[in-house]
Amino acid sequence: MRTNNTIYLGKTEISDNSSPYLIAEIGINHNGDIQIAKRLMDAAFACGWNAVKFQKREPDIAVPEAQKNVPKETPWGSMTYLEYKKRIEFQKEEYDIIDEYCKLKPIAWSASPWDLPSLKFLSEYDLPFIKIPSAMLTNDELIREAGKLKKPLIVSTGMSTLKETDHAVEVLQTATNGNFILMHTNSSYPAKNDELNISLIPSLMERYNCLVGYSGHETDLMPSVMAVCVGAVVIERHITLDREMWGTDQAASVGIAGMHALRGRIDIAADIMGSGKKVLTESELAVRKKLRG
Repeated sequence: MRTNNTIYLGKTEISDNSSPYLIAEIGINHNGDIQIAKRLMDAAFACGWNAVKFQKREPDIAVPEAQKNVPKETPWGSMTYLEYKKRIEFQKEEYDIIDEYCKLKPIAWSASPWDLPSLKFLSEYDLPFIKIPSAMLTNDELIREAGKLKKPLIVSTGMSTLKETDHAVEVLQTATNGNFILMHTNSSYPAKNDELNISLIPSLMERYNCLVGYSGHETDLMPSVMAVCVGAVVIERHITLDREMWGTDQAASVGIAGMHALRGRIDIAADIMGSGKKVLTESELAVRKKLRG
């Protein structure tokens, strides 16, 4: 299934024929430490990934009421879940550092806003795209306001029904005039291989006539390669310095060696898949002449 759509993430063209765009999801794996974030940005750049991504929240708004006072054991002691979220949240000082650091590499960066104040905060930066996380797929207001920024939206569809996804795409079409990429994902951390349903990607492309990517939370690299083989134009994976580090997302993340390996495997997979057009290759022409005269 091909869509014949083209979207630009910054200056990078994304289409059915482009090389897969790789997003290194740092998320909250920095544990509130800008030096860890810098090391992860270094790793993503060194491994040839296209962008790094963070998550931006106003914890008082984004954390559900039922979760705010739940006790949480952390490396900084026992605290409520709300206190923990505030403890690891980057603010303007850190994002200014991130912005400058990525320009020096250079590597693109963006973030997922979980609420309207966070979206407004991110609008102050020149980002190539805005990422809408799976948890916010049903937040029509957030999607509409993000669309007003006139940037491409990359939208994850995890933990959502087909009906919810249909509605989100209707909102996206109006809010962005088609300037969006859907991301197939399973929102378990880590996700089980037999629940990934990679074969849904072509179905999403056909149903919505849009570009589709894959956001993986599994421990294996193969599903991301398979996603490219069935049409995914963007691959997003959480990354970490060490999967044994403290933090809820570390175990579902790709380490530095895995990042390097995945970049290579995806490039090979894209070459193997080719254009889908029946052509005589240069190497075949000599064989044709020999065997057919």
